[in-house]
Amino acid sequence: MTKMADSSVDVVEGCRLPVLRKNQENEDEWPLAEILSVKEIPGRKLYYVHYIDFNKRLDEWVTPDRLDMKKLQFPKKEAKTPTKNGLPGSRPSSPESEVRKSLDLNLQTATAPSRGKTLPTPKRKAESVSLATQVSPATPVPCLPGSTEASQASVYPAVRDTNTFNLKSNARDDHEQLTSLTTNGTARRPMPNQPGRKRKQPPNCGGTDEIIKVFQYNNSPRCANVYLQPGEDSQDSSDGIPSTPRMTGSLVSDRSHDDIVTRMKNIDCIELGRHRLKPWYFSPYPQELTTLPILYLCEFCLKYLKSLKCLQRHLTKCNLRHPPGNEIYRKGTISFFEIDGRKNKTYSQNLCLLAKCFLDHKTLYYDTDPFLFYVMTEYDSKGFHIVGYFSKEKESTEDYNVACILTLPPYQRRGYGKLLIEFSYELSKVEGKTGTPEKPLSDLGLLSYRSYWSQTILEILMDLKPDNGERPQITINDISEITSVKKEDVISTLQYLNLINYYKGQYILTLSEDIVEGHERAMQKRHLRIDSKCLHFTPKDWSKRGKW
Repeated sequence: MTKMADSSVDVVEGCRLPVLRKNQENEDEWPLAEILSVKEIPGRKLYYVHYIDFNKRLDEWVTPDRLDMKKLQFPKKEAKTPTKNGLPGSRPSSPESEVRKSLDLNLQTATAPSRGKTLPTPKRKAESVSLATQVSPATPVPCLPGSTEASQASVYPAVRDTNTFNLKSNARDDHEQLTSLTTNGTARRPMPNQPGRKRKQPPNCGGTDEIIKVFQYNNSPRCANVYLQPGEDSQDSSDGIPSTPRMTGSLVSDRSHDDIVTRMKNIDCIELGRHRLKPWYFSPYPQELTTLPILYLCEFCLKYLKSLKCLQRHLTKCNLRHPPGNEIYRKGTISFFEIDGRKNKTYSQNLCLLAKCFLDHKTLYYDTDPFLFYVMTEYDSKGFHIVGYFSKEKESTEDYNVACILTLPPYQRRGYGKLLIEFSYELSKVEGKTGTPEKPLSDLGLLSYRSYWSQTILEILMDLKPDNGERPQITINDISEITSVKKEDVISTLQYLNLINYYKGQYILTLSEDIVEGHERAMQKRHLRIDSKCLHFTPKDWSKRGKW
């Protein structure tokens, strides 16, 4: 039964109350929602609501009859006189001044001599880039030892207090045991054992160069155990997350500048070729276009137009039938085009505007010069139609091989997302590097990467064969070099899959029959794969500015 809104109560922005919506089973539910905006149209009011603890893509305009006024919560009143630094009567500082202050603090910390005291880092800035605050606690994050002492103790820092891995423990427990992140994304040093409490340490455990031995451990012929023996610790940085927002090419969104405008979808519908898309998030298209019922885009140059007549007139003049740039891959109907953000600036900016409609965790830079864009297309008699894309920095100090990645909604759940990810790693192989996506990942991006890493690593482990009667050996470094997946991502994937055990003084990876069968079923469904023979790509040395 619908609960009618009480017209005598004035619902304002910031109020919270249950709102009627349909769930995935098409059943009625009343989740708590926040009113972000109110607008009046002839005859009634409309309320823009954000469902608490739901993804922002579900935000929508609702009518008053969907509001449960009996449980209305009014916003808390703020202090009449905003305070600054504890002094009454001062105006609150702007986000820009806060950023300047935090930068000044960092400079003072870096240049001042150490006297046993450190200046606190502003919380807002740390939270904007912290993976710990963006990713679910059930997501294991690799955290390799940073000191010689820690590297001699264990591959995984927290394991120094335990003798075995428990396969039955859930992902949250693994996360708490095997990883340790501070709020600014830096790895904590492992805590020393308390005096008087001596624990037996695994002999010589540590590093990512462990020798892995495969042998039959259980009676089941489908169950393979992988032994890891110690080696030298990797010298790579275990801190994959910058402690401050990068001022160069980073596309990570800085949440300190969020406001009501950017929290609301501003485009109702986009027509792109034969598809009509419902945007999920805000995108900074020109203000005059946000009031239109439909925004029209040319599917080849991505130019935005206000009416169908304007689009038809544009198509008579537009000579493009594929994205600008070089076609570096083609197999069947699938092609990839490499687009330089400096040489094709207008197309790159239009692509970013379109992508922002479906990416909430990234910000939009109009300076596309530091980026390369790889656009995946599907070919038919009318031309090359955009399916998805990913961007990457020309020069990345953090070994990022992807900045933004997106499959357009009409092509999702068809294997194109994994194809984009596989192509990004194929480029890294040609470049002779290991890579990782820029953090934080969106919820859908995290699922896609987890699935790709799991399938890729399991594929390698299951293909290992005995050598002269001996158990085959492989190291984490070998897996990283074969796949171009960064070592930290390899380790985090093994943790996520709960494959790691400790047995007779060595780390082992246990591939149970359920994991093997699940992997085989997943690979049977994965029809789209990248063929390296069809890739025609020559990497450039972007450190030489003449290449720009």
